[in-house]
Amino acid sequence: MKGSPKGREIMVDKMLKEEEEEEEEEEGRKEGRSCGTVVHYIDKLSHIQPSLIMATPEKEKDELEIGFIGLGDMGLMYAKKILKAGWKRINVCDIPSRYEQLKEQFKDSGVNVLRDGHAVSRRSDFIIYSVEAENIDKVVGLYGPSTKLGAIVGGQTSVKEPEIRAFEKHLAEDVHIVSFHSLHGPTIDPKGQPLVMIKHRSSQEKFDIVMRVLDCFDSEIVQLSFQEHDRITADTQAVTHVAFLSMGTAWKTQKQFPWETPQYVGGIENVKVNMALRIYSNKWHVYAGLAILNPSAKVQIHQYAQSVSDLFKLMIQEKEKEFRNRVKQAGAFVFGKSMEIREPILLSDIYLDQFSLSIVPKEKRKPNSHLSLLAMVDCWSTLGIKPYEHMVCQTPLFRLWTGITEYLFRSTEMLDEAIQAALYDKNIRSDDMEFYSASKGWAECVDNANMNVYQRRFESTAKFFEPRFEENNRLGKEMIMLITNKTH
Repeated sequence: MKGSPKGREIMVDKMLKEEEEEEEEEEGRKEGRSCGTVVHYIDKLSHIQPSLIMATPEKEKDELEIGFIGLGDMGLMYAKKILKAGWKRINVCDIPSRYEQLKEQFKDSGVNVLRDGHAVSRRSDFIIYSVEAENIDKVVGLYGPSTKLGAIVGGQTSVKEPEIRAFEKHLAEDVHIVSFHSLHGPTIDPKGQPLVMIKHRSSQEKFDIVMRVLDCFDSEIVQLSFQEHDRITADTQAVTHVAFLSMGTAWKTQKQFPWETPQYVGGIENVKVNMALRIYSNKWHVYAGLAILNPSAKVQIHQYAQSVSDLFKLMIQEKEKEFRNRVKQAGAFVFGKSMEIREPILLSDIYLDQFSLSIVPKEKRKPNSHLSLLAMVDCWSTLGIKPYEHMVCQTPLFRLWTGITEYLFRSTEMLDEAIQAALYDKNIRSDDMEFYSASKGWAECVDNANMNVYQRRFESTAKFFEPRFEENNRLGKEMIMLITNKTH
C-alpha cells in the first residue's frame, strides 16, 4: 500500500503492454505519486512492475461516507481500524437486537449507528457488507435496492462467487463493485498480511478510493479475479482447516487433551495444538462458508480425506515399501529442490517450544505418525498443488501448516521416525483411526453441504476445548507474530 515497499498488487490482465506500464511509471514519478509493487498473476507469479497509488485527496477523510452492513468480529475490526485512521463519517448497522448495544458501544466515537441497511445504503459512498457467506444473497437482496447512486459496494466474505453473484443480481448498473478479503482473523494485526482486492465492476477512480480507505491496514495487496480468489483459498484454506478440525474432533472423541499426551509434545506438535484450538475458538460459519459454498474446496477436502484413508490402509496392513515410496514421492513433488534454496518457514524447536500448553516433559515425548501431515503432502501431490506458489495469498494458518509439513520433510530422521511409528507403533493406532474417521466425517459433511451438521460438529468439539481457549489464543497470537516477522 501507499508508502509500504512490501505492498503489491497481483494483476490478472495478461494483455497489459510493457510500454504502457513504463509510461504509467514515468507519469507517476512526474506527479509525485507513491509507488508500490505490481505483480502480474497468470497461473503463477511473474513480471514485476511499479504500481501507482494516489495520495488521499484533501478533505476526503472528512467527506466520504463509509457504511458497514453487518458488524461481526471482522466488520467491527474494519470499522475501528478505519475510524482510527481518521475517516470521520462512518455509518454502521447490524441485526435489530444489537442496535442499542452498538449505540452504547460507539457513544461519543463519531460512528453513526443506524437501524438497518436501508439507512446505511442510502447515505454511504462506500458500503461494506460484512455478513456470513450463506446469507449474502438475502441481505444484499434486502438492502441493495437502497444503494446510493454511483456508490461503491464491496464485501468481506471468504467465498467470493456467491457474493459477486448477489451484487450483480441486486445492485443497479451504476453501482461500482470492489470486493476484498483480509486473509487473517479479527484478532491478527493486518500489517504485512495479504489483502485480496477484486476490481470486479469499477472505474479506476472508485477503485483508488477503496485502496485509500484500506491503506490504513498496511497489508500486502494481492489483486485477483473472484474466480482466482476462490480457487486459491480452496488450495490454501479449506484443506488446512479440515485437517485441524479433524485433529480436534479426534481428540474430543477420545476425550483426550493433547497437551496431556506424550506424542503431542514440543516443536511442530505445539503448532498443531495451538492452531486447532485457535480455529475452534472462532465462529463456525467462517469455516463452513468457505468449505461448503466454494466448489473448488469440495474437491480439495475430498482428496485430503481420501489421502488419509489410503495411507491409513497401508499403515494397518504394514505395507512398508508401498507406504514409504508413496510418502517420499509426494514429498519430492511438493517440496523438491525448494527446500534446498528456501529458508525454512518455521523456526527451530528452541523457539516453538515456548508456545506449548503441554504438561508432559519434552524428554518423555513419544513418536507420532504425523498422519495429518503425510496426508496433506499426499493430497497436494495428487492434485498437483505446490504450496510455495500460493505463499502470496498465505493466511497465518496456511503459513504455519506449510511450515510444519516442510519441517517434517526437511528432517530425514524425523520423517523416518514418523513412517516407522505409522506402520508399527500399535500404541498410537487408535489415535490414527480416530483421525481417519474424523476426516471422513468432515468431508461427508462438506460434500452434503449441510450447514446444520457442520455447526453441530464444530460447536460440540469447541465446547470440549473451551476452557483453554484464552491461554491458547494468547500463545497462538505470539507464535503467528514471531513467524510473520521472520518471513517478512
